[in-house]
Amino acid sequence: MVLPTRQRQRALERGEGRIVVTVDRDQCLLIYPLPDWEQIERKLMSLPSLNERARRLQRLMVGHATEIELDAQGRLLLPPELREFAALQRHAMLIGQGNRLELWDEARWNAQRDFWLKSEETASDLSAELDALSL
Repeated sequence: MVLPTRQRQRALERGEGRIVVTVDRDQCLLIYPLPDWEQIERKLMSLPSLNERARRLQRLMVGHATEIELDAQGRLLLPPELREFAALQRHAMLIGQGNRLELWDEARWNAQRDFWLKSEETASDLSAELDALSL
């Protein structure tokens, strides 16, 4: 996979070309510049270890975290187990999410996006934070 120029530049500036790829509960991959991942990893590992949900999140995200170095063309080689987890086939979608990127199998992304859009149409019970958000 090749990172687009903008994201490649951020990875080069923030992490000297080193990124971390890990799994997400939505069955996509999360891509962080190394320094940003290190902050997240510290937060994850500071969660209470006796909390079952916290341990599960630590096992998933920290346990699958893989440091990858971009080559000169901004390409990254994903390990087979990460590709398999996200069911990445020939076509993928790279979605920017602030300090991270999400990498989805294109078919899975389209299905999930359509599901979320339909769910939003019927959602009437927004949290106070979302209800107060002005876009």
